[in-house]
Amino acid sequence: MKGSIISGAIHGFLAVALGAFAAHALEDLLDDYSAGIWDTAIQYQMFHAAALILVGILMSKAIFGEVKQLKIAMFCFNAGIVFFAGSLMVLALTGIGILGAITPIGGVFFLVGWIMVIITVVKKTQ
Repeated sequence: MKGSIISGAIHGFLAVALGAFAAHALEDLLDDYSAGIWDTAIQYQMFHAAALILVGILMSKAIFGEVKQLKIAMFCFNAGIVFFAGSLMVLALTGIGILGAITPIGGVFFLVGWIMVIITVVKKTQ
């Protein structure tokens, strides 16, 4: 529970910091296309930072506890942020197109994480 909430808070902090960094320090470096890629990365990072906090709350003893599926969801959301948002940020900064091939791996991690949340809720509320 604690790890999920802390990692969510760290990713939320980084999303705000990196979004502000791009808006101020990178505005002359990023063209419109690259700025759009950066914005997408920040959005997905923030969405999944919130998801990590949600998973942490669901892991509390008062709700579901630290069930296996929620631990998997926590791992998947963290990995998804690194692969999806991280690859997009590097792509925006470098223009290295091959990095776009890594992004879907992060998307799959996100999808698996959400499936694990669904499975947990369905199993625990029957």
